[in-house]
Amino acid sequence: MRRKPMEPAPPGRAPTAAQDAPYSDADPYPLRPNMPHTIHHQEQDAKGAFYIERNGQRLAEMTYSRTNATMIIVDHTEVDPSLGGQGVGRALLDALVQWARATGTKVVPLCPFAKAQFDKDVSLRDVLV
Repeated sequence: MRRKPMEPAPPGRAPTAAQDAPYSDADPYPLRPNMPHTIHHQEQDAKGAFYIERNGQRLAEMTYSRTNATMIIVDHTEVDPSLGGQGVGRALLDALVQWARATGTKVVPLCPFAKAQFDKDVSLRDVLV
């Protein structure tokens, strides 16, 4: 599958609730210390993403839509070919699951990649609706 270049990241929103603060762009998502990439989280209005950015360019992202205060739908995962084979997609999902657990958010995985990962790994399923 041919991938199009990803657009630069829009500015993240300022945290509006105490639960948002640990996951803002100002404090990159602490995950997989051996991974050379930092995972960031942004949410604005009803859309959000966990992403990796280099030089202002998004190289990987997992996007979601918020259905209500406690539920999201994971709708897309994309990883630039330059990061292929490094487990980046799974790292994005792990970051999302860690955040969902910390915030009490339930997840509906419509994205084929995310759904396949939830199907394979029982340890992630506690965040599913």
